[in-house]
Amino acid sequence: MNESAACCLLPTVCPLLPLQSYFCALILKMGLRIGFGVDFHQLVTGRDLWLGGVKIPHEKGAKGHSDADVLLHAICDSLLGAACLGDIGVHFPDTSSEFKDIDSKILLKKSVDLIKAEGYRIGNIDSTLCLEQPKIKTFVPEMQNVISAICGIGIKDVSIKATTTEKMGFVGREEGVMAYATVLLISTE
Repeated sequence: MNESAACCLLPTVCPLLPLQSYFCALILKMGLRIGFGVDFHQLVTGRDLWLGGVKIPHEKGAKGHSDADVLLHAICDSLLGAACLGDIGVHFPDTSSEFKDIDSKILLKKSVDLIKAEGYRIGNIDSTLCLEQPKIKTFVPEMQNVISAICGIGIKDVSIKATTTEKMGFVGREEGVMAYATVLLISTE
């Protein structure tokens, strides 16, 4: 084990502890919170494919209780998690008829309202879609516009990337789609 690894494992003997403590205190004082979200949905025929609040032309769509927009669901989870408010299933359960076929943009707006009520605003969102088809590069600017408008942040504060799984797993077999999102929340108090 190298010295830096031992330093992390044994912080009480770390010569950098005062510096680490300073940065931890600074981050807490700044009121920064980081959240991570992930979502998965099956792809099936007979459903529309919604990604990032945009209807994407494709022969398959995501199966779910709502419109099954995996990107918006992952962003909702990252927001709620950062504010320590649970997850999307706590606030918008798939057992409730109220949320049957609901537009996920509504869920995102409700999630934003929840974190605002806790005294936070969104600093930025970084997200990744994972799917084989369709290619979404041309839809990213529209997704950024939709998400930034709902969240009340700039387009440059919404990063959307896409990747494949190189034909591996359920995503590679085009049986499903998944999304990851990370968010930075900043205290408004």
